[in-house]
Amino acid sequence: MSDYPPTGLSKNVKELPEWIQKGCGNDEYFCEEKGATFLGGNMPDELPDLSEHNNFLTDVLKKQPELYKSLKDKKTKLGVTLGHCIKTGIDNKGHPMIKTVGLVAGDEESYELFAELFEPVISARHGGYAKDAVHPTDLDVSKLTDTKIDPTGKYVLTSRCRTGRSVRGFKLPPVTDFEERRKVEALVVKGLLSMEGDLKGDYFPLHGSKSYAPKPNGMSLEKEEELRSAGNLFQEPDSTLLLSSGCGRHWPDARGIFHNDDANLFVWINEEDQMRIVSMEKGDDIKSIITRFAKGTEQIQKVLQAEGADFMHSEHLGWILTCPSNLGTGLRAGCMVKVPHFSARPDFKAVCGKMGLQTRGSAGVDSASTGGTWDISNADRLGKSEVQLVNIFIEGVAQIIRWEQALEAGENIDEQVAKASLPAKY
Repeated sequence: MSDYPPTGLSKNVKELPEWIQKGCGNDEYFCEEKGATFLGGNMPDELPDLSEHNNFLTDVLKKQPELYKSLKDKKTKLGVTLGHCIKTGIDNKGHPMIKTVGLVAGDEESYELFAELFEPVISARHGGYAKDAVHPTDLDVSKLTDTKIDPTGKYVLTSRCRTGRSVRGFKLPPVTDFEERRKVEALVVKGLLSMEGDLKGDYFPLHGSKSYAPKPNGMSLEKEEELRSAGNLFQEPDSTLLLSSGCGRHWPDARGIFHNDDANLFVWINEEDQMRIVSMEKGDDIKSIITRFAKGTEQIQKVLQAEGADFMHSEHLGWILTCPSNLGTGLRAGCMVKVPHFSARPDFKAVCGKMGLQTRGSAGVDSASTGGTWDISNADRLGKSEVQLVNIFIEGVAQIIRWEQALEAGENIDEQVAKASLPAKY
C-alpha cells in the first residue's frame, strides 16, 4: 500500500508539513531545511563540526572526539549503530533554555556496547552517577509517608504519576522496524486487556493506524480530540528532536493508548518509549495514584513473563528506557498546584531545586504559569527508588503549601525558606 507505511505515508501524515512527513516514513530522517543530515545507518568517517552544539552528548564528544572513531563501527546484536543513538544530538544543536541529552538508546545493549559515551552523559545529566553505582528499585506503597500534601483541598488541582517501561528482546522506538513495533503493541495490549477490577479498560490505536484488528482504522477523530484536549494523549512528532531520534517512523502505525473505565490509568504505546504509564486523579491522594500505578505495572509484567518476555531492567541503570534522562525509575510524580504567593518569589525555582523538585508552567516544559498554577514534581529519576522520590515530592509540596498559607496570612517565611533542602531521611 503506497498510501500507508512502511512503503508510503498514511493519509493524516500527508496533511502535515513536509519537514514532518520526512520523519514519518520508513527511512531515517533527512531534512536539509532543518539541518537534519546526519545518518546513523551511513555515518561519515569524521565527526561533524560540533563547535556550535550545546547538549550533553556533544559536551562529551568535544572533550573526547576519539570516541566517535572507536565506537562508530560497532553494532549491537539487534543491529543498532552508534549513529542511530547520536543522530538526534548531531542534527539538533541545542536549546538556549533547556539542555537536552542529545542521545537515545536503540536497544538495551546500546547502554553496554556504547558505555564509554553513555556513562559520562548519564553522569552529567543525573548530577554525578558513578559507573559502578547500583540503582534501587522499590514500589512498596506501604513505605509512603503519611504526610497529607493539601489537607484543605484548596491548592492541589490534580496529581499524577508517570513512568516508562520497555520490553526485553525488542529494539526501542528510535530503531524498531515496522513488524517489530506491531509485535510490541500486540504483546503489551494483551497484558493491558487482561487487567480486571478498577484497572479494566480498552485499547484505542491512534486514528488511521491499521495494526489492531478489533479497531481496523484506529480510534475516531472525536475520541482522539477528547483525549488530547484533556492532556492524556500524545500527538505526531512535531519537533526535530523526536524526528531525528527516529520515533516518528511509520506514524501512526501500532501506536495508541489504553485507559481503564474510570479514566485514571493511561498507557501510551510506542511513542518515545514502548510504554508510558500514567496514573492520575483530581486532588492530592498520591497514595491511591501510586497504588493503582504499581498494580497496573505488576499485571502487565506478569502477562509479559507468561509470554516469555519481561521488562528491560538492570541493577546499574534501573528500568531501561529510550532517553538516558528517564533511566532509573523513569518516574515523575507531580501535581498541578496553585501557589501564587510563593511562586511569585524570585527564588521560587531555586528553592524547589534544593528540595529535589522540578517546576514546569501549567502547559509543560518551558511554559509560563497561569494564575500562579505550577506543575511541581520530583527532579531526580536515577539513584533513588520510586518510594524515595514520591516521598520527596509529597514532603516538598506539602511544605510549599504551608509556606503559601503563611504568606496569605502576611507572615515572613524568609528564615524557613533559607533552610530549604532535601528531607534528610530520603
